[in-house]
Amino acid sequence: MSMAEGDTLISVDYEIFGKVQGVFFRKYTQAEGKKLGLVGWVQNTDKGTVQGQLQGPISKVRHMQEWLEKKGSPKSHIDRANFNNEKVILKLDYSDFQIVK
Repeated sequence: MSMAEGDTLISVDYEIFGKVQGVFFRKYTQAEGKKLGLVGWVQNTDKGTVQGQLQGPISKVRHMQEWLEKKGSPKSHIDRANFNNEKVILKLDYSDFQIVK
């Protein structure tokens, strides 16, 4: 992957399944996203999952997707991660990474 490709901005929606509520998953997701310089949001759903959106350079988004799929918060147990609606964007829709109540 060339440097230019790694800098392409993308947006992707995600939903994480497993033991991801009541384990500070949103807080850790926000912290990891900020650390990577990504923007977007994260929230709990009524069905016990966590969902949100990531935006940023493709290389950083890929790193975050792997984190969401394999790592998560220390007490979480991730069964699976779904990613969809991935698209290239020209500019970011958000200014930071927020936890949505």
